[in-house]
Parts: sequence; C-alpha cells; structure tokens
Amino acid sequence: MERPGSFDSGAMWVSKPIYESLPYFYLLVGVVSLAASMYVNHWYWPTICFATGVVCLVAGLVVLLKRRDARVTDRRGG
Repeated sequence: MERPGSFDSGAMWVSKPIYESLPYFYLLVGVVSLAASMYVNHWYWPTICFATGVVCLVAGLVVLLKRRDARVTDRRGG
C-alpha cells in the first residue's frame, strides 16, 4: 500500500492522446509566440512573446527528443 502523496511512476495522469500531442502543442505555441513578437508593439509584449516562444520551442524539442530516445532504448531492451 502506498503512502498518501507518494508518486506512482506507473500511473498515467493524462489521457494518451493528450500526452502524445503535448510536444507538438509546445512547438505550435512557440511558433505562434515568435510570430506574434514580430507584430505586437505595445509595452514589453514583443520581449515577452519572444521569450515565451523560445522557451516553448526548446521545451517541445527536449520532450520530443527525450521520448524518442526512451522509445529507442526500450525497443533495444536496454
């Protein structure tokens, strides 16, 4: 029996379609934010959009590459 508040590594917290589409969502948000940073000219919004875009693009790529590496490693059995 698990203690309350402990982490169960086998449990999926979100449905599989949402889990699988998250990196693509991050990449889409990143591209949209970068595009918005070119057209928005009010206060600090261009900087905020640019920073958000870069962070989302990096996060999406990291998640995609880590999942790909984990799946290749799992397929090889190591």
